[in-house]
Amino acid sequence: MRDAIVLWTNTRMVVLAAISGSLYAAILIPFKILPIIPGVTELRPANAIPVLCSLLFGPAAAWGAAIGNTIGDFFGGIGPGSIFGFAGNFLYGYVPYKVWRALGLGDPNPRSPVHLAGLTFVTLLASATCAVTIGWGLNLFGFVPFAALGNIILVNNFVTAAILTPILLLAIFPRVRRAKLLYPDVAGPLAEPSRARAIAGILLIIVGVGGGMVAGNLLSSGGLTLFAGDSPTRSLDVGVGVLPFLALVLLGLALL
Repeated sequence: MRDAIVLWTNTRMVVLAAISGSLYAAILIPFKILPIIPGVTELRPANAIPVLCSLLFGPAAAWGAAIGNTIGDFFGGIGPGSIFGFAGNFLYGYVPYKVWRALGLGDPNPRSPVHLAGLTFVTLLASATCAVTIGWGLNLFGFVPFAALGNIILVNNFVTAAILTPILLLAIFPRVRRAKLLYPDVAGPLAEPSRARAIAGILLIIVGVGGGMVAGNLLSSGGLTLFAGDSPTRSLDVGVGVLPFLALVLLGLALL
């Protein structure tokens, strides 16, 4: 994930991060009046923005999603849980670009059935990564059970982004490419992961998010128990049980 750190040495990439974050926050804030879980999450048509910007601007979208979500929290309930909101949204804006590059499909073209399937796939992985991260963190604090929050975030993110991202790409991608503002144009040539690393990385992310969702649901609902006498929110069970799966996701991203 070195690219997300090196970004801050490139002024144009910082500007793209600021644009991504401003756009995300500007669309998030008006919908704070339509909460799904008050003070935690709401109806979010803005969820397409991190995926879209990730495919356009690479890691700039990750910082934009994290910062934009935090700005939105100031209008809907800032608190300790916002730490995990920052981390979850960072990964939400980071996973699409990394996995898309690893798939080796070139420019995202929603008119191609193969590319449309690829877009759906990276959107699902990004949505699940965000859901596992935030669901794990807020359950760890004892705020909201993973079985409620994790599933809501997964569906809320995926449905919105899967529908809107291809439509937005059709309109925006050609213009951004002509303006030479795509991530490779701004940051320079990208080192592609080897095929073995790409496959291993993607598989680790799939196992991480899939296992994390299953473990989080079972542990927080009482279907599986690790520690007898855990708190009513089962924060210890979820905290310990889901953590290894999050580690697999981060390892997979590191390989990509």
